[in-house]
Amino acid sequence: MLLTVHDLAVARGGVPVLEGVSFALGPGEALILRGPNGSGKTTLLRTVAGLQPPLAGRIEAAPDAIAYAAHADGLKATLTVAENLTFWARIFGTGDIAPALAAFDLEDLADRPAGALSAGQKRRLGLARLLVTGRPVWALDEPTVSLDVASVGLFAEAVRRHLGQGGAALIATHIDLGLEARVFDVTHLKARPRASAEDEAFL
Repeated sequence: MLLTVHDLAVARGGVPVLEGVSFALGPGEALILRGPNGSGKTTLLRTVAGLQPPLAGRIEAAPDAIAYAAHADGLKATLTVAENLTFWARIFGTGDIAPALAAFDLEDLADRPAGALSAGQKRRLGLARLLVTGRPVWALDEPTVSLDVASVGLFAEAVRRHLGQGGAALIATHIDLGLEARVFDVTHLKARPRASAEDEAFL
């Protein structure tokens, strides 16, 4: 398995939101997270990505196995499209950025400053970073925000290619990406309210 989650409990702002979360992802597998807004999908992804500690349970993955993409595109506005990707390729120790430019139709924009891109173009560039991380597990939070239909297709194809190369993807999205993927609805894993110290005095 590339990623295994055992009986995980996660919190947002110190308040438990999900508990009893368990799943596993092997090479070539994708898991779609579903649930209403505020149900804990983002918190779960941030915890799996190592950006915050879990309340309970454990996450098993190889060191530096997970690439996380959230709502922020993480771009340097004054750098060009190519310079942004080159920066991240060097950070992650990978090489050629050409496949990433091609995958997200950014070749004609390679010399344009990221700050001059449209919202959709910035999103495509942000997602193109995934291809230069070299990491096998993608944890993605609403990755299609700001993308038009054609760009959603580019993204879905990039995920298919990643899976076909033995990678895995954990994706929170409300959009049907046309992927062969399991669906994991977190709604039924909402954390039970915890009694405060004052309440416990009367239990």
